[in-house]
Amino acid sequence: MAGKFLKFFSPFVRIMPEIKQPQREVSFKEKFIWTALVLIIYLIMSNIPLYGVQLEESTDYFYWLRVILASQRGMLTELGIGPIVTSGLIMQLLLGSKIIKVNMADPYDRAMFTGAQKVLAIFLTIFNALAYLAGGAFGDLSAIGIDGATFIFVQLLFSGIIIVLLDELLQKGWGIGSGVSLFIAAGVAGQIFWNSFSFVGDEQGVPRGIVIAFFWVLFDRDPNTTLGTIFARQQLPSLIGIITTIIIFFIVIWFESTRVEIPLTYRGYRGFKGKYPMKLLYVSNIPVILVSALYANFLFFGQLLAGPDSTLRDVISPFWVDLLGRFTVRQSPTGPGAQLIPTGGLIWLLTPPLGLADLIANPVKAVIYLLIFIFLCIMLGRVWVDVSGLAPRDIADQIIASKMQVPGFRSSAKIVERLLKRYIPTLVILNGIIIACLSFFADSLGALTSGTGLLIAIGITHQYVESISKEVAAQQYPGMRGFLGLD
Repeated sequence: MAGKFLKFFSPFVRIMPEIKQPQREVSFKEKFIWTALVLIIYLIMSNIPLYGVQLEESTDYFYWLRVILASQRGMLTELGIGPIVTSGLIMQLLLGSKIIKVNMADPYDRAMFTGAQKVLAIFLTIFNALAYLAGGAFGDLSAIGIDGATFIFVQLLFSGIIIVLLDELLQKGWGIGSGVSLFIAAGVAGQIFWNSFSFVGDEQGVPRGIVIAFFWVLFDRDPNTTLGTIFARQQLPSLIGIITTIIIFFIVIWFESTRVEIPLTYRGYRGFKGKYPMKLLYVSNIPVILVSALYANFLFFGQLLAGPDSTLRDVISPFWVDLLGRFTVRQSPTGPGAQLIPTGGLIWLLTPPLGLADLIANPVKAVIYLLIFIFLCIMLGRVWVDVSGLAPRDIADQIIASKMQVPGFRSSAKIVERLLKRYIPTLVILNGIIIACLSFFADSLGALTSGTGLLIAIGITHQYVESISKEVAAQQYPGMRGFLGLD
């Protein structure tokens, strides 16, 4: 039975809008249509401005995390998938640390856990919207007025509910993958396209898009514009950035395709053999998404508490506030409003290097950031393995339940679990180290999007390719649905 924590959410779960599970087999064509429709709705929302927002007088607290959170500044998707990912992170941590007890084998407990996670996402949407308004993310609250602030809040709340339902629509089996993955991949792809082919010029008139800038420089007769001027541009797409993006793309694809295979034999028929494959990136990009959600909330509230206009600076000694973070204000290069750039304190240590020049100027800070990032990726990867059915005991039960066994070992779940423990913990650690290092170097060398966003998008694209391949195979050979894990 569900514990007290889940029972607290029970009244809210009953009144929440819900997408019903399909009671029939949904064809691949129908899944593709629903997935495309969800993406189109999200893209439309991402281009509808919030009514009543004064961006010119506002501060963009999430500017370096917008791609990861799939949010658009001043639009209906201002909060993006932040509440969904944060609620998932909180619930998974509570479950993994045994603070709450949930029997995932019980359909009622499983439904209550999912419902509580959705309700928590709505609560976080409300909380984030209020924090945005109070922190001046949409302009001076006194200038907006109570009526204007209320209308902005209502827009953010209903947009958040729609985003939650869009994600649930895909996860319930009507579409392919999840809304969170789809929105992130679309946002990263859009930013890469913009940074590659934008005709908007910089201060010297050179186009922002690095592909366009490359041909612009080749055919420009101005001696001051050479390939050297776009090789390592700061805060703008550069040649080294596009090279880094391409290299990391192929590295991640190679890692995603590398597997450790455990030989298996079937107990029912002698001579029938198989293999259980485990990817080198065992938990893929999940730790990066969870760490990004953790960072996003910490950086957001850090800016509210330690920003230049924070009321906390008038209450306690500025020395203690500076330990949390120090910031400089700069005009946003991508739109109206200002941005806070960390220059010191704990928040500064949790921000990646902003290009190669920043890496060279602050190597110690870069090393500290990388070590913290690796540690969090490993720890959250371990938690995810325990709560998502990827732990050695869960895999061992699956192997024994399918009447398979490891050659040379007794057909026992305990023995198979002991064998899997030789591999899975090591794979989780390697997963955390590899994705953290790749993200770090992508940020440091100025990839066409953030390092974390690039890794997430590549992993999501690879997963979508695998999912679509399975759906196509199951469409042609319906008997393979169970074997492909689609039932």
